[in-house]
Amino acid sequence: MGSPQGSTLTTNMAGLVDGSSARAEVSFIDSLPVYVKELIAGGAAGAFAKTTIAPLERIKILLQTRTDGFQSLGLYQSLRKVLKHEGVMGFYKGNGASVIRIIPYAALHFMTYEQYRGWMLDNCSFLGSGPVVDLLAGSASGGTAVLCTYPLDLARAKLAYQVGDTRSKFGSGMKSLYPRPAYSGVTDVLTRVYRDGGIRGLYRGVGPTLAGILPYAGLKFYIYEEIKTRVPEEHRKSIVMNLSCGALAGLLGQTFTYPLDVVRRQMQVGTLQCSTIQGDTRYRNTYEGLTSIVRNQGWRQLFAGLSINYIKIVPSVAVGFAAYDMMKVWLRIPPRQKLQAESSG
Repeated sequence: MGSPQGSTLTTNMAGLVDGSSARAEVSFIDSLPVYVKELIAGGAAGAFAKTTIAPLERIKILLQTRTDGFQSLGLYQSLRKVLKHEGVMGFYKGNGASVIRIIPYAALHFMTYEQYRGWMLDNCSFLGSGPVVDLLAGSASGGTAVLCTYPLDLARAKLAYQVGDTRSKFGSGMKSLYPRPAYSGVTDVLTRVYRDGGIRGLYRGVGPTLAGILPYAGLKFYIYEEIKTRVPEEHRKSIVMNLSCGALAGLLGQTFTYPLDVVRRQMQVGTLQCSTIQGDTRYRNTYEGLTSIVRNQGWRQLFAGLSINYIKIVPSVAVGFAAYDMMKVWLRIPPRQKLQAESSG
């Protein structure tokens, strides 16, 4: 009747009825600082978007770096060749390094964008509150994220560049057409590159990366935010609308900066390139890389893999922006107007 078990059961039931467990969850999420929420939202959005387009990213790197056997192949033929020699998992070679890199990269990218944007609005009133702020904040956040995570991007490129025949018939005595991979994993890449070239080796190709990411990140955020301002208020939280705005932002931003991405990739894998490739790929700087590629490989090489990039950038940036906005709602991050009012108050 009045047993302790009965009292405990009554208490637990009362707790469920009044929603105390739900309130505990709410209070935990709400207790997190805004910048921590932005880090979580950005990291989750980046990982989800990157995994979605991993197969296309692998093929793009193989075409950009003129890997032996892939120079004259298109998208479909390249996909078939990777599948034949490496199986389905071949499409995700280097994706581990990519996800390891993209989580801190996207987290820093989105979080620092919000922080830089807020700082500019508070301290640089002459810039106004329009697209110029989004452009500058996006560029600054892109550069910050690149500098913090570049060695992982280098490791991913070196791993993705390698093509090994992992589907050969073991024990048949047949020799593989492809050499043994130079690196066994992310840690192996970072350790050996650091041993051979130190910190400078880990940041080989960072010049064209920064030269490309500063305008690209700025344009991406600028275009996304500008398009959203032209969308009716009642449709701004629509997933389809966010996907569409993100896709267009990524598409336009990438078009203007793609040649710098090609130079970056060739600089990253320069030590792995074989003598069958025309021209020396050990460029000293971005300008030398651009002129050397045009002279020795033709101007079309500056846009090698661009069609794949168009295919992958639409879902990548679209999913990234849409997932970030959804995560902001789930984590209950206050709207920017409210944050600005609180900071000014």
